[in-house]
Amino acid sequence: MCIDEATANVDQETDRHIQRTIRSAFRQSTVLTIAHRVSTILDSDRVMVMGNGHVLEFDAPDVLLQDKNSHFYKIAHQEFH
Repeated sequence: MCIDEATANVDQETDRHIQRTIRSAFRQSTVLTIAHRVSTILDSDRVMVMGNGHVLEFDAPDVLLQDKNSHFYKIAHQEFH
């Protein structure tokens, strides 16, 4: 399933509810989530960061968040600080 900015225009509580529902209903499926809100994808198995049409990074979110030089780290840091 491909979800493109599905929760971009909802409040955080609704976003969390939708994300829980997706994780539960599609736990045996591949879900491709396109999002600008980092909190939406933090529990994903893998995160792909793209820039100018190219893959910049692809790894588990926790791995990328440990690397202060990663694009994902910088994006997350901006969102949460």
